[in-house]
This record gives sequence, C-alpha cells and structure tokens, in this order.
Amino acid sequence: MSSKAMAALVESLTKLPGVGTKTAARLAYHIAAMKSDDVENLAAAIRSVKLDTHACEICFNTIDADKIICDICASERRDGKIICVVKDAKDLDAIERAGIFDGKYHVTGGLISPLAGVSQNDIRLRELIKRVGDDKVEEVIIAFEPTVEGDATSLFISRLLNPLGVKVTKLARGLAVGADFAGTDSLTLAKAIENRVPV
Repeated sequence: MSSKAMAALVESLTKLPGVGTKTAARLAYHIAAMKSDDVENLAAAIRSVKLDTHACEICFNTIDADKIICDICASERRDGKIICVVKDAKDLDAIERAGIFDGKYHVTGGLISPLAGVSQNDIRLRELIKRVGDDKVEEVIIAFEPTVEGDATSLFISRLLNPLGVKVTKLARGLAVGADFAGTDSLTLAKAIENRVPV
C-alpha cells in the first residue's frame, strides 16, 4: 500500500459487508481521486447516519433523531393488525419498495445464531410479544432471508407467538436460499409476501 492513510482506509472499508480487499482498495483509490468537497460530503453523510439517527420507539426502524416514531408506525392508513417482522431496516426498505405490504413492521436487530454468540435475548423478541398482546395483532409475517439462522429464528418466534392465538406466517419460497432482500427484485419479493405460508 502506498501510504499509511490509504492502508487504514482500505482496512476500514473491508469491514463493510461484501467488501473484500480488492474492492476496498478500488474504493479507497477512487475516494482519494475525488474532489475535496465530495470527500467532505461523503464523510459528513457517514457521520450523520450514525449521529443523527436512532431507532423508532415502536418498531425499531431507523429514523431521524428529531422523531420519536417512524412515519409507518404513525400512519393511520397502515393496518396495525398485521406486523411484518424483519431483521433490519434494510430489509424493511426492500419490502416497502415492493409496494404490496400495508401493515406495520418490527425490526428484530438480528437473528438467533449460537455460533455467532447471538441468543434470543440479544434480539427484540420481548418487544414483539408485548406489541402482539397490546395491539391485538392478528397476523405476524416473518420475513427473514432463507438461511439457517433465519429459519431457526422464524421457528423460535412461531413457538413464542402460537400460544397467543396469533396467525404466524412466513414468506413463500420464491426467494433463493441465502438471498439478501436488498438484492432481490421487487416483483419476487412482492410474490413471496403475497404467497406467504404458515410457519
């Protein structure tokens, strides 16, 4: 690496998901070649997304710091009797882009993964159970990627919610195993929601 600063940037960029050393180096050299104003704007945007956002107090979607709850939770046009459970705000955004779901959301903040040291106590399941009871929810759609962790977390949630008498469904298997919602086209995602099946 030509400089310590460049090496440090490459190392930082490799911490992003899906970014290996070669991609990180390409991005780092691109950033180095950008105009100073553009670099400042990029740095400010990165700082802002960390410092000027927080989680919605109801669903845990990422929102601006000056809000308490997100627009979806605040909307009276959304069906509060149906909650779609997603891993993170990125997945919520992907489902919103599909334009087929008109209920509300719950962001767990992760999936159960014993190998990664993530248990059911590390994700927002207590908050989900409370919402289901308090809001008299009729259906919970589990919208996790079709992975081992996603399937295990879906099953765990289903077992928690079944005694409450709520209908628990999950996305249809139109999604490829291991698929990332952000990389899935809206039509496929819409069909997976539309054709959801009981857990």
